[in-house]
Amino acid sequence: MSLVGHDGRVALPIEDYAIIGDTHTAAVVGRDGSIDWLCLPRFDSAACFARLVGDERNGFWRIAPAASPRPGKGEPLLATSRRYVGNSLVLETEFVLPGGTVRVTDCMPVREQFPEIVRVVECTSGQVEMHMDLSIRFGYGADVPWVRRRDGMLTAVAGPDALALWTPVHVHGEELTSVATFSVSAGQRVPFVLSWFPSHLDPPRPIDGHYGIHETQDWWELWSSQAVTGDSPHRDAIVRSAITLKALSYAPTGGIVAAVTTSLPETLGGSRNWDYRYCWLRDATLTLSALMAAGFHQEAVAWRDWLLRAVAGEPSKLQIMYGPAGERNLQEFELDWLGGYEGSRPVRVGNAAAGQFQLDVYGEVVSALHESRRGGMDPAGPTWDLECSLLQYLEDGWRKPDDGIWEVRGPRRHFTHSKVMAWVALDRGVKEVEEFGFDGPVDRWREARDVIHAEVLEKGYDAERNTFTQYYGSKELDASTLMIPMVGFLPPKDPRVVGTVEAIERELTHDGFVLRYDAANAGDVDGLSGREGAFLACSFWLADNLELIGRHDDASALFERLLALRNDVGLLSEEYDPVAKRLVGNFPQAFSHISLVNTAVNLAADAGWAAEHSQRARIEGRPTTAARRARLRSGHARGGLARRTRPLR
Repeated sequence: MSLVGHDGRVALPIEDYAIIGDTHTAAVVGRDGSIDWLCLPRFDSAACFARLVGDERNGFWRIAPAASPRPGKGEPLLATSRRYVGNSLVLETEFVLPGGTVRVTDCMPVREQFPEIVRVVECTSGQVEMHMDLSIRFGYGADVPWVRRRDGMLTAVAGPDALALWTPVHVHGEELTSVATFSVSAGQRVPFVLSWFPSHLDPPRPIDGHYGIHETQDWWELWSSQAVTGDSPHRDAIVRSAITLKALSYAPTGGIVAAVTTSLPETLGGSRNWDYRYCWLRDATLTLSALMAAGFHQEAVAWRDWLLRAVAGEPSKLQIMYGPAGERNLQEFELDWLGGYEGSRPVRVGNAAAGQFQLDVYGEVVSALHESRRGGMDPAGPTWDLECSLLQYLEDGWRKPDDGIWEVRGPRRHFTHSKVMAWVALDRGVKEVEEFGFDGPVDRWREARDVIHAEVLEKGYDAERNTFTQYYGSKELDASTLMIPMVGFLPPKDPRVVGTVEAIERELTHDGFVLRYDAANAGDVDGLSGREGAFLACSFWLADNLELIGRHDDASALFERLLALRNDVGLLSEEYDPVAKRLVGNFPQAFSHISLVNTAVNLAADAGWAAEHSQRARIEGRPTTAARRARLRSGHARGGLARRTRPLR
């Protein structure tokens, strides 16, 4: 039997998506009422809805008016709008039709045992005919499950995975899809609850849909109330980004995945399609800074502890990324049955870049541990021994060429940013001894640090053009050199820093947004040549640099333009395509939201609020919102849903 969907629709523009999540995984929800991507039970598990990188044959779950997106069926759709409810991850989508208005509320309750999705349809005026399509395809859209009725629920089983759907409306099968048509009148609510469970177990008792929404909203509102934003004019953007980072966190370990998705392309129709459902060490220090600045001390501690566990082992085998629980084997393979987002193939699972050698991760790890100590999170136990082993390796290891921060799949180079981050590792090691009294071969570290510094200034700097370059001896620019003043390698007002900022503005921007490097002319550097979008994190770094060199108005103007790129619910992907005027790359992107928070702090008119909070945390060894956090953790440590077992009605 054919697996073709009802209307053949494929994925929406990336900016038309939002997410709901339970701090173990997250679902990608379109403004058309369709969940087009969901991996269960973890971020990096196989997807059961994969329309995002395929088509309707690969799984989705849509609840929407029969009018849309089903041309010729029912009344015409007049308008659609959506929002997150307050400072939560509860999503409301409203559909307006001539005959009435209906709202679909979606959430994933913070789990108690197994993941659940709650969707409630509520008619707010008139009468609306609704339609549901539930097309479950386990194994990234490849496996059609067995579906049957059981104890008042619909269950779908394939291999180790099972889903159970509970709803009071009648559901029947149609072309290997479970469908339902029903009407709602003003004041009526219709719940749908979808639960994942291991197929060898009985399905869990479903949560009451209305209760699940209220409990989820309360959980997120309480969590987000910890935010420390002072009088920042960008408070809403900071809090929404913090909520997004929390949604990307894997609660059991504290790891933060780079994105919910895999293979959303850096170039529409291209092949730069990578799996971002893992945790990058590249993000370590900036993540820690963002969490601490926004007041989320416990999340910062959890991230720091995940970092310690993940990197434990032989220093020479330090990876650039790990799984959400610290897994090291991220073997990459292609899913050839998926057509890719807007034809962008291949669709990849796993990430071969995990095997690359990147010097910068040593700097990220040591810097993050140093910053955590300065922030009042003194790591106990053998942490200093770990740092010493990393620094011992780096004393000679820094001389090796590496693959660079952008994981280019080309020849290894002496990348300027990589050498700078090796300098950072040794510099922070020296500061650990000087500031905290640790024992270590500080004279050797100082000597190696000074040698690196001199070499970068000699070989990574183009005196003729007054700019740092991508790698030793090259003429190419690289946005990663914007980190030079941000990590303290040179003072911001140093002419070489100012020259680099101006060169990047002049040669490495498109419509004012920053490219990582000139991908169109980088065939010998990156085996996958071709145009890509502007990298949003780098664009935030440019704003940071403009502020550092005294161009506050320019920095603020760029920051406001970057904020305007967020979609209607405040989310950013990895990149922005200035030609297509669209978000591109995996979504939502932690690196983009981390950079947003840090830049907002740097540009705050009363920047003292962030410094004051950090100082307070250092002195007290805890956040000022300790009472709220204690309530949050005691009542919600595992979801806080002691009453969730009450039956559905």
